Amino acid sequence: MNIAVIGTGYVGLVSGTCFAELGHNVICIDNNEKKIGMLKAGEMPIYEPGLKELVEDNVNRSRLSFSTNLREAIDSCEVLFVAVNTPPLPDGSADLCYVEAVSREIAENIKDYRLVVSKSTVPVETGMWIRKTMKKYSREGVDYDVASNPEFLREGKAVYDFLNPDRVVLGVETERAKKTMLELYAPLSEKTEILVTNIESSELIKHASNSFLALKISYINAVANICEKTSADIKEVARGMGLDKRIGESFLEAGAGFGGSCFPKDLSAFIKISEKLGYDFKLLKEVKRINAAQKELIIRKTKDALWNLRGKKIGVLGLSFKPETDDMRNAPSIDIIKKIHEEGALVKAYDPQAMENAKKLLPAGVKFCDGPYETAKDSDLLIALTDWEEFKRLDMSRIKSLLVNPATLVDGRNMFDPCSIKKEGINYFGIGRCV
Repeated sequence: MNIAVIGTGYVGLVSGTCFAELGHNVICIDNNEKKIGMLKAGEMPIYEPGLKELVEDNVNRSRLSFSTNLREAIDSCEVLFVAVNTPPLPDGSADLCYVEAVSREIAENIKDYRLVVSKSTVPVETGMWIRKTMKKYSREGVDYDVASNPEFLREGKAVYDFLNPDRVVLGVETERAKKTMLELYAPLSEKTEILVTNIESSELIKHASNSFLALKISYINAVANICEKTSADIKEVARGMGLDKRIGESFLEAGAGFGGSCFPKDLSAFIKISEKLGYDFKLLKEVKRINAAQKELIIRKTKDALWNLRGKKIGVLGLSFKPETDDMRNAPSIDIIKKIHEEGALVKAYDPQAMENAKKLLPAGVKFCDGPYETAKDSDLLIALTDWEEFKRLDMSRIKSLLVNPATLVDGRNMFDPCSIKKEGINYFGIGRCV
């Protein structure tokens, strides 16, 4: 099947590449000439494990190409995926101007039947507005359908998630659209459930899913605060909860809070969607509050360990919002480092992938290091903010020798064993840990 994916961000680039891997002919479209130039040259604009190799393979097989020419793609592709950015507006709602602009350009240029599929994360009833836009600007007599196909990709595991999904959700209005979408996903049909529903349900599934996962993270962080006031250990509490099949162990990791491009944005958007529909979603507002409080908790633990921050050297391990990505969007490290820097501390930082992106967002005085041991050297305290595997294998005896005495570690992701760390002679501050 010939398809176009409009937008080459995380969602568009991964989706387009993986559709090609499933055997379809894919054109990835973007109006950013620099990005398209990079992709044509085999360079990746993002870090995502396995993506570069998959792009190269499918380009070599002539199943994947990149272009800035949307009109050409409209002429040659029957299915058009809209995967453009939907950034948050100041009030937290999603900015849909890019979705509208692409929908209008498609409408103005289609000559034969096309299926327009929303792949971007959008508020419920966006499909209705795409359909109205198509009707307003398309030529009389030209046939088209609108559909919804939300993504559920985890950064760092996006390629795996696309090719091995928990489920595929298809929101359609007509039998023709249903048949086309089922054919598109036929290679995955034997190993996953394909849920076919109406467009509004499909759109709502995405926001409801991400908001629920954010809720689980904030819930376990709230429980961790109770653990800190008792002799309970959040690791054991979370394990005991996760063994219940009704709850599950995923997203029960206490820490510095969630970040990234999805959870904060989708949570705010879902709150605004609910408000517009006449429902005050107070539960999700509390999820946001708890998440913000976790960053303050890391700062408070740092102050508890050092008393005053002015003039102190603080090393930070991990900058990206999660491991296996270079994405700095809404990373907890940003606010934490800015606050520490404002209070007069010298911040040294290291991340395996995200430092180039971090340099654009962090204060000019932050020193970026070549590795974790350089970050620890002569630091009064070390803060771990991203649980990269590299950090879990550190020689903690060496870390202890490099840190200023008394050696101190604030573990913002609970990635280290408190007893082992204390045996090395390092003062340990975790999140809800019993030490």
